Amino acid sequence: MKKILLLVGIILLTVPTFLFYWNYYNTYSEGNRSGTLQKFSKKGNIFKTYEGELVMSSIGNTNNATIASEKFYFSVKNDSIAKMLFDLEGKRVTLQYEQKRGHLPWHGETNYFIVGIKARE
Repeated sequence: MKKILLLVGIILLTVPTFLFYWNYYNTYSEGNRSGTLQKFSKKGNIFKTYEGELVMSSIGNTNNATIASEKFYFSVKNDSIAKMLFDLEGKRVTLQYEQKRGHLPWHGETNYFIVGIKARE
């Protein structure tokens, strides 16, 4: 009976721990996004987090010169990356990101976390 209770206890601890890691710390995807850094700020009521907005533009139909833009919302955990982004506001940048399945309130408001930056001209 003690072995069964021990096994059930281990399972009850292991499964939630794995699911927590899987949802909040495991990287679902990673990549780069390029565009103009439109907005970057530190905000929040209880947890102050760094949040930003990147405007990505692409030219569609060449005859009419249609321009489509899409916004990429992201969060930053690292203070040194945040400092660099404050200096690059309004400039063209390439952001290297990691996407998580979920986010904790003290990590940011989005599932996209910036891990690197390249300034472009």
